[in-house]
Amino acid sequence: MAERFDFLVIGSGVAGLSFALRAAEHGTVAVVTKKASAESNTNYAQGGIAAVMDPADSVEDHVRDTLVAGAGLCDPEVVRIVVTEGPERVRELMALGAAFDRAADGDLHLGREGGHSANRIVHAADMTGREVERALLAAVRAHPNVRLYEYHFAIDLITEHHLGQDVAALGPGGIHCFGVYALDEEKGRVETLLARATLLAAGGAGQVYLHTTNPPVATGDGIAMCYRARAAIANMEFIQFHPTSLYLPGEDPSQGSGQAFGGRRFLITEAVRGDGGVLRNLAGERFMPAYDPRAELAPRDVVARAIDDQMKRHGDPHVWLDISHRPKDEVLRHFPNIHETLLAHGIDMTAEPIPVVPAAHYTCGGVRVDTEARTSIAGLFACGEVTCTGLHGANRLASNSLLEALVFANRAVAPAVEYAREHAWEEAVPAWDASGTENAKEWVLVQHNLGEVRRVMSDYVGIVRSALRLERAARRIRLLYEETEDFYQRTRVSTELGELRNLIAVAHLVVACARSRRESRGLHFMTDFPDTDPAQAHDTVLGYVTSD
Repeated sequence: MAERFDFLVIGSGVAGLSFALRAAEHGTVAVVTKKASAESNTNYAQGGIAAVMDPADSVEDHVRDTLVAGAGLCDPEVVRIVVTEGPERVRELMALGAAFDRAADGDLHLGREGGHSANRIVHAADMTGREVERALLAAVRAHPNVRLYEYHFAIDLITEHHLGQDVAALGPGGIHCFGVYALDEEKGRVETLLARATLLAAGGAGQVYLHTTNPPVATGDGIAMCYRARAAIANMEFIQFHPTSLYLPGEDPSQGSGQAFGGRRFLITEAVRGDGGVLRNLAGERFMPAYDPRAELAPRDVVARAIDDQMKRHGDPHVWLDISHRPKDEVLRHFPNIHETLLAHGIDMTAEPIPVVPAAHYTCGGVRVDTEARTSIAGLFACGEVTCTGLHGANRLASNSLLEALVFANRAVAPAVEYAREHAWEEAVPAWDASGTENAKEWVLVQHNLGEVRRVMSDYVGIVRSALRLERAARRIRLLYEETEDFYQRTRVSTELGELRNLIAVAHLVVACARSRRESRGLHFMTDFPDTDPAQAHDTVLGYVTSD
């Protein structure tokens, strides 16, 4: 028996919760999340929200900084929209009860991060994402029109394909989203959730790499579902590696996720460098000024490649991030969570440097949307890290992600409400068909393929790439796809198997986009084509149906 809602939200980070709270004023809302509702990339965001909140700062400066970081691929209209509307969205968060750090005079304490020309990072110590998530989740839980579906794994978007139609013949705009099939993990059954309008806010795909700052839930589910549904996907080659994740001595990068953070590397926020932290190689030499005049405050792609170069040049397993020269009370006040976590591993950041390495951090590409969050599938909207809006271009400016999520969640409401008013539920949607499948007997195949796809991506599609590496990656990913798809067709669906399928789809998209861009730009650096080609200043768009 299908359940019906006016609005369906897939994902419970800042994007999904912001939309759900607003949409609930216009009808019933279901929020589907595959783990606990607070488990999302938002909850792990340390740095903050970039917004022009200081009279001495300006929209023009923030726009310029974003365009510079984006390496020629940002959409100027989108950049201006997000930067202009962002401050009001931050004020709305504060009105909901989000408590951000204040200076001695009572004004917001604004931090500074790489690529920014002014102090404009609104933050709650070094746990901003957790504070934003807390405020939004409290408001959503209190709203009578919202129902949370925790521990529900979204398997596939429901479209005309599930009605037996040939969606390839429908053309752009001819495919519609009617809801989602979701696995209730506790009951072990697939439920049909129908909606008049659906918002996808399923987050990024950092788990496609061995080492990532993302939590285990970041397996690219939304991007993969959209790709299977024939939506347009763009710019997946631009995977941002955060320059500074914690390195623990003795870990072996070839043996899975390495650290005991639930498959997640612990992030040392950009704000540490913004507060004066410097990078040194193991010989104690500060190296960033030799790579960029902005030194430690250069954009993330520049810093990550510099660290990678130092490690390869000297054969070192990590570099040092040192803020021990700063006053101890300031370090403790600004970075209490980082300090506490490091102490648990025997590192006192107030007295000694922190061992760091780059790790996969943010998916700059994703599901292509317009300025009101519409995808190329009718009735399906998207916002947050799952999307490619045009804001980030070839490299995301630090702390622009939460800002983008807030702005696009707000902009999606009006068109989603209008669509919901004009469309009824699709009554012909069939129940999930599990006939011909059985419980898995060979789970080792899933675990092996999961480890292999992550190793292939880390070895061949990392910070520095080449045509040969990408060719090898493409061949291996194709084989993994064929093996996994055969297993999937014979096996009862599970979250683990679904996540593997999604990660393989994401890996394919990243490699395909990377192979089509024969230049180096932003986060995509090719040894065969080290220069930026002006003729390549365009999006790489994949998908069976494009939004053009």
